[in-house]
Parts: sequence; C-alpha cells; structure tokens
Amino acid sequence: MLLFLTVLPGTYLNSWASDQSKFEIPEYVSNSACAACHIQEFNSWSDSDHAWAMRPADDRSVLGDFSGTTFSYFGDTSRFFKRDGRYLVTTAGPDGEPHDYEIKYTFGIDPLQQYLIEFPGGRLQSLSIAWDTRPETEGGQRWFHLYPDQEIQPGDPLHWTGPYQNWNGMCAECHSTNLVKAYDATHQRYQTHWSEVNVSCQACHGPGSAHLEWARQKEQGIEVGRLTNGLLSVPLSATESTGIEGCARCHARRRQVTAENRIDRPFLDNYLPATLRPGLYFADGQIQDEVYVYGSFLQSRMHQAGVVCADCHDPHSAQLKASGNAVCTQCHQSTGNPRFAGLRNKTYDGSDHHFHPAGSAGAQCVNCHMPARTYMLVDPRRDHSFRIPRPDLSAKLNSPNACNQCHTNQSASWAASTIAQWYGPDRRREQHYGEVFALARSGDARAIPKLIALLSDLSQPAIVRATAVAFLTPGDLPQFQAILDAAYDQDPLIQASAIPALNSLPPRQKAKAAGPLLEASSLAVRTEAARVLGSVSPELLSALQRLRLKETLNVYRATQLATSDVIPGAHLNLAVLAAGRGQPQQSEQHYLNAIALDPYFLPARINLGNLYNALRRNREAVQVFRDGIVLSPDEGELHYSLGLILAEEKQLEAAVISLARASELLPDRTRVHYNHALALQHLDRPADAESALTRAYQTNPEDPEVLQALVILYAQQRKWDEAIVYARQIVKLFPNASGANQTLDQLLKLRDRDNQ
Repeated sequence: MLLFLTVLPGTYLNSWASDQSKFEIPEYVSNSACAACHIQEFNSWSDSDHAWAMRPADDRSVLGDFSGTTFSYFGDTSRFFKRDGRYLVTTAGPDGEPHDYEIKYTFGIDPLQQYLIEFPGGRLQSLSIAWDTRPETEGGQRWFHLYPDQEIQPGDPLHWTGPYQNWNGMCAECHSTNLVKAYDATHQRYQTHWSEVNVSCQACHGPGSAHLEWARQKEQGIEVGRLTNGLLSVPLSATESTGIEGCARCHARRRQVTAENRIDRPFLDNYLPATLRPGLYFADGQIQDEVYVYGSFLQSRMHQAGVVCADCHDPHSAQLKASGNAVCTQCHQSTGNPRFAGLRNKTYDGSDHHFHPAGSAGAQCVNCHMPARTYMLVDPRRDHSFRIPRPDLSAKLNSPNACNQCHTNQSASWAASTIAQWYGPDRRREQHYGEVFALARSGDARAIPKLIALLSDLSQPAIVRATAVAFLTPGDLPQFQAILDAAYDQDPLIQASAIPALNSLPPRQKAKAAGPLLEASSLAVRTEAARVLGSVSPELLSALQRLRLKETLNVYRATQLATSDVIPGAHLNLAVLAAGRGQPQQSEQHYLNAIALDPYFLPARINLGNLYNALRRNREAVQVFRDGIVLSPDEGELHYSLGLILAEEKQLEAAVISLARASELLPDRTRVHYNHALALQHLDRPADAESALTRAYQTNPEDPEVLQALVILYAQQRKWDEAIVYARQIVKLFPNASGANQTLDQLLKLRDRDNQ
C-alpha cells in the first residue's frame, strides 16, 4: 500500500481529480515522500555529499573536535567547545574582539567541513576555520584556516563575518533544495528559507507534488490519462540519459541571468557560464581557479561524443560507478562500445598504452587525463576536460601538464621527449587553441586572424569558440564580421559571448546589430543584448524591440538587485546601466554601494573615478583613487588613473610620479608608457620622455601614436636621423595614412638643410 505523507503548505492533493489546473505548477513535498517508494535510491543518496551538503549542527552531523580544542591564527586564538548540548566557538567577531558563537549548521563533509553561525537579520556566516575530515594518516583530523598565509582583519570582505563568507548570498543556492534567499535590501535583512536543508531528490528532479498525486491515483486504479511521472522536471526514467545541465546548475562557474531560477528551464535561461578567461583557466583551458567542472567538461571530446555525468557517476550516491580504471574501461576497451562508434577498439588499461608499471600511479587513467588541482588547502579536484597530456605546450603557455605533476624533478621538455619516444614524434603536436589564447592574452595582434579562424572552426567546442570571440573588437571589418556572425550563431553561449563587443559600435549600428537579438530564445542572449542596447535612443529601435528591451532590462535589474547583497559586481552592472541611460546619480550610488561591499573591488573604484571626471568632479575622483592606493598600493590601474586626472588638472609633477609608478606596475601597457612620456615632455624632460616612449615602442612597435610621438620628440631635438627611422615605419605600416609621406619628405629636407 502506498504511504501517504504530508506535503508542503499550499498543495492540494485531494483536489486533483476535480481541479487539475492546480497542479500546473507543482510544489515541493517532504523528502520522506520520495523515500516511501524509491527506497533504494533514497538509501544511496542518504550518505552522499549531497545529503551532507548542509545539516543542523548536532551530535551526528558535527565532525570537528569541540572538546575544548584551540586554534591560533595570526595571534588570535579560537576555542571550540560544547555547552548544554550546543556546539560553540569563541573567536574574534566583526569588532575584532572574542565572542561566543553557536554553530547553527554544518556545511559539507569531505575532505573538510565548515560551520555556519547565525547573526541578526537572518544572516548565516561561514567560519573560515574548518575541520579537516581526512584520516589522521593523511594529515587530517585537525582545525585549519582557509587563508593561512593572509592576515584577514575584521572589515575585510574575506573575513568570516564579511560579505564573501555570507551563506545566504554566496553558498546557499547550491547547498539546499528550493532555496529562497528573500533579501530585503531596504532593511538589509534575510528571511531565507528552503524546502530541504540539503541537496535532496527534488533539487535535481524538481518539485514532486504532481508526481506524488499521479502515484496515488495510479495506486488507486484511477485512470491518469496524460499524466505520467514526467510531471517531474527531470523524470525518473531520464535520470541517466538527460544531459548535464541539471548538474551544471551548481557545478559550474557562472552568473545568474534571472532571479527566478527554475530547474525546468534550459541552463542559459538561468545562468551564463564563464568562458576560458584568465584567472579561471590556463590559456590551454586547464583549470586554474575553482570552476566546478562544467566549463572543463564542455571542452572535452567526451562531451562532444554525448557522454553525460551519469555515465561515470551514480546520480544518487554521486560516487563513481566503478573503482580505479574500471570506470573508464566501461567504454574504452578492446571490444568497443556501440554507443561510441568512433572510439578505437584497443586495450587502454595496459602498459602498451600508458607505459607505466601496472598498479602504479602512472597507470591510473585519471592521473594522466584528469590531473588534480588542490583548492581550500585539502580538496583536490580533477580537471574534467579529459585532455591528452601536452607537455610540449607547457613551456609555450606557462601551463601545467600531467606528466610533471608526478615527475616533479624533470622538465616539461623531458616529458615531451618521452611522449615522442612512446607514441612517435608527431603525436599530438597539432596547434592547440591554447596557443591562440596565449597570444591573445598577451595583446599580440597576430592573434586576431587566428582567433577568427578558431571561431569559425565548427569542430571546436562551443566554449572554446565563445572564448575566442570574447577577445575580438569590431575595430576592423574582419573582426566586426566575425563578431556579428557569432552574435547570430546557433549556440547561445557563443551568441552571449559575442554581444558585449557590439557595445563599442555607434548607436545606430549597435541598434541594427543587437536589436533583433532581443527576440532570441535564450534569456542569456536577450540579457546581453539588452545590456548593449540600454544606452541606445529608443527612436533607433522598433516598437516591439522597445517593449522587449523594457521587459528584459526589468529582468536584468531584478537579477542584479537579487545578488547585490554580497556581489559588488551586481552594483557595478547596475551602475554601468544607469550611466548609459543618463542617470549619473543612480550610477554613483551603485558604485559607492559596490565599494562599501568590497573596498578592494577595482572596477567599481576606477569607474567611479571616471564618472566623477566626466561630471567635472575631479577632486572627488582624485580622492577615490588615492583611497584605493592606500588599500592596494601595488595596483597599477589606480596609479595610472590618478596620474591621468592629475595631468588633466595641470598637476604635472604629481602626475609624473603616479604615471611612473604605473609604468613599473604595468610594464606591458603601451598607453601607460605613452602617457607617462607626454607628461614628461610637458615638463621639458626630453631624455626621460625618450626613455618612456622607448618602453612604449618595445611593447607595441606598431602603435601609430607612439611612432608619431617619437618622430615629434626627435624632430624637436633636431635628431633628424632618429625621427626619419620612425617616420619611415609609419609609412611602411600605414601607407595610406594622411600626411605620412609628407612628414617623411619634410624630415628628409630638414636633415639635408642642416647637413649643408
């Protein structure tokens, strides 16, 4: 007999037969309702990382040592203890003084467990001292600080009481089921709530009330007609065959594109994943920062072949379906696999393939094809791009390789030579997209045609093509055409990555290029189009486009406001939008809000200073930059921005000091050296100006303004030969440039006159 359990308030199970419309939007039920029928799956899940994602702190869930143990961090000692059955810690609070705090929830289980502390206003903060849950033999069973080498003081956004350690805004969405943050910005309070405290059945399958009623009626022999278990967002029968988007909702580095995330919508109607940008990935796409698997997997041949998460991981326990190499040899075997007809039939788990002793670390598939990188000090995570090791690229790209992760006493060239001996000299020597991205990251103009070619290569993964287009600017016709083609690509990730480049177009061209994209099927694409069109005059858009723009900007604003409690970038986005729509006061306030959240957040500080400059409030701009320099004295952008403002204010001596410091901190920035040189010229310091211009030239020998400045500098000193050298370069590089040949002719005549 089917067990009936109470569902959440607002569900009306008994009314299904008489009013089916009430179940058009299913609601969440108690997790135990799932267990009543799906006991095997429930048992597999019950001890999984998902089940342990978050739990009330009690004797079963707390794994750390609260027996009165202490932990010291930069002179502050924290004590962990129990009192009246409660778990507590004495540690420095927001005022820097020690206080007793009760542990409200545990957070995670393996290889570390964190602890959440409740503050007024519904805030939960994550303590930066965590418990290492690994066995003692592996270095575990100890307290440790997540930032051991940084002295993080109260007031720093990274302090455990700061916004970046706030559970409500930073962590909660992926650690609980049907989480509603419910942030009240006016009173700065939360009323965060959930259906299940952890990641339960309905976090992946969607709300279960309609499915539960379907099962009840089926049990009673009632004709269910069109109703099936597909009333779940992810039907039970589709768990293993469905794509990876359900997992990607949490296992991806991404940003929200709507405040109302729904499991029944495509991934890009909820989120926009990060591309392979610097700081997150190495140039060749290997993991660098925490990127949570999805972006890596999108690069893989396995993804292109149709492999999904559940092919390797049990969807309920989240454990691998087999141990060791057996999980790989499910498909990679001598007898082949009919599902992947293109896979070569050979023995992969043998020394003829991996060239390592059986049972050794080098014989394990994952160590070569999924090298790990450790985060949070104790948490090694495997790269899911499933790449073939390319140590030959390490020297070129300054990226790691699997070989040298084990053979640390050897060089990358040794590893590349060894692989050539094993597999032949031509093995995996073709150009890799990482080589193109490395050029692009360095600002090398030679990357542009390679990026365009990479973008047009349909055999490349979508995330690679999306990364390529993000480097392009519509500065010339080939780039513009490539960007425009990408904006109308069939893949929404490529579209969304291309659209921001359209922002630099004149308003009429911008409206023509981006306007139709307001009708795109993907919300991520529509949102990016709306951001670009936010500053465009309504007269340049059709009536329908104006309506769609208004609708999409409302969604965009709501999304940014929903994350503005802890994400300074949300205020930055709102500020940029307001500035583009001629609302400087709103823009200013959002920049100030961003800086209040994170005083170190550079984009907001730079933009605020530039806004003040545009509003002729240079005194305030100078103060914004100087305040930033106090906090981040080695941030070159702040020194550069300050130097430009000071030069504009005719404070040239001070400007030169700031620009000189910027030149030291930004040695590869041509414009920094160029502007430093101009300031020196105005102070009549030609030798120093020459030195600065030489550095500018070395960073970009084809910059026309740098070449022209060198011509003028040498001409002013009557150093005609030197001036002529650079004038000839201008003619060679820009033969159609107005006046280039005339300037060269004039210099030649002046030299001849002086030599007479």
